[in-house]
Amino acid sequence: MEGLGRDTSVRLSLKVNTFEYPDGTQALSGIDLEIRHGEFAGILGANGSGKTTLLKALDGLIKDFDGRALLDGQDMRALSPKEIYRKVGMVFQNPDDQLFASSVFEDISFGPTNMGFSDEEVSQRVADALKSVEMTEFARKSIHNLSFGQKKRVCIAGLLAMGHQILLLDEPTAGLDPMGEYKMMGLLKKLNETGVTTVMATHSVDLVPLFLHSLYILSKGSFVRSGTPEEVFTAPEEMSNVKLRLPQIAELIYRLKNQDKLHFEKIPLTIGEARREIIKLYKMSAMKF
Repeated sequence: MEGLGRDTSVRLSLKVNTFEYPDGTQALSGIDLEIRHGEFAGILGANGSGKTTLLKALDGLIKDFDGRALLDGQDMRALSPKEIYRKVGMVFQNPDDQLFASSVFEDISFGPTNMGFSDEEVSQRVADALKSVEMTEFARKSIHNLSFGQKKRVCIAGLLAMGHQILLLDEPTAGLDPMGEYKMMGLLKKLNETGVTTVMATHSVDLVPLFLHSLYILSKGSFVRSGTPEEVFTAPEEMSNVKLRLPQIAELIYRLKNQDKLHFEKIPLTIGEARREIIKLYKMSAMKF
């Protein structure tokens, strides 16, 4: 997989034949997923498709399913929570469900302190984590005075301070304005480029092609498509069947190609790609005259 670096070992492996909620509702079925070192993967699905449940299975929070879950080749269901959380951490959709201390420093320091690190080591870990999420100047700020996006960054910093190498994020851009969404995805990409393996669940399709290496479409608890964003986003009808849509630019070019019969060689997923395809088409048309 291009861009993942030399080490492409499997960090997380999840196989769920079936998993049902206590009321008998089938939540996941036929799941077979491998997340490799340094990968930035997306779980894309409409609300109620099972994204959060899948992340909880990857995080070891759900164990009573028919299948297997491996963390670096070890049976996750046989590992203690401490062994799991030294490597894997999950950021919930609502940061207020995760933050509890009065200040940013206190919240981020809680994890490494309870892992037994010295005060000096804890302070250094907090400082490094805050720098990673571009929140250094907020160390002493009250949690209650942070914006929604800043709270999400503090949640991520809390996991980084504990040394988590794998981040699982449930709708990390939910509740953010368009600029906040872009900044959050840029932050996650930056962390991923430092070697943090990242899996995010989302229903937002427009930012996905810019950042993700791989994409899995989840519908009614099962994968219906997977691959690179270019491989997954093919036709609006297929996306509509799972209550999703193509990225807006891809939707436009698809219709220009199939309804207006313009000769696009590929369906671009980003504005930059669309610009290049339109210029190419324009030059080809100009040469005919």
